[in-house]
Amino acid sequence: MVIDDKPVVVLLAHPRPGSFNHALADRVVAALTAAGRPVRFHDLYAEGFDPVLTADEAYTSGTRAEEFLAAEPDPLVRRHREELATAGGLVAIHPNWWGKPPAILSGWLDRILVPGVAYRLDDAGGAPESLLSLRRLLVVNTSDTTEERERTLFGDPLDAIWRRCLAPYLGEPEVGRLVLRVVADADAAQRAAWLGDVEAEVRRLFG
Repeated sequence: MVIDDKPVVVLLAHPRPGSFNHALADRVVAALTAAGRPVRFHDLYAEGFDPVLTADEAYTSGTRAEEFLAAEPDPLVRRHREELATAGGLVAIHPNWWGKPPAILSGWLDRILVPGVAYRLDDAGGAPESLLSLRRLLVVNTSDTTEERERTLFGDPLDAIWRRCLAPYLGEPEVGRLVLRVVADADAAQRAAWLGDVEAEVRRLFG
């Protein structure tokens, strides 16, 4: 596996400081740093990232939409777009809430993966030609639903979101995903083992 030295963007989407998601993010950042990879870490709640699209930003079609979005006035949104454009990898850490990411991360996707940043708008209806060059994507999800119940009743919608819906717009990266469950019932030993699993997956994907 060829390892590049491009930065890795790490997104944390959990509102409670001191959560297990925060511990996972700390371990991911430490493992990437130990591997010599530059890290662009973002705790979306702590940063106060605004996930809400305005009426003007709710793009529909045409190259003028790209021009409008390129003039984004929010400096934090611009920074996230610029960092993703130059990144070689992305790590997203978030809980499974109703089979989807928390609203702040869903809004991040809405505002960052826009035409002119992630893809050409004319290609959105078919197989997209991504403007990004992410080589690896790691998604770490915590859940309080058992695997049997999740797969029997819901079919793992988060995997469909990240692997099938989003990965083509990210440059078709190699995708790694860990689902840690059931977090609410886990003791300290189990949580420590999960932290080790996440570190090992970071080493596997990013060197």
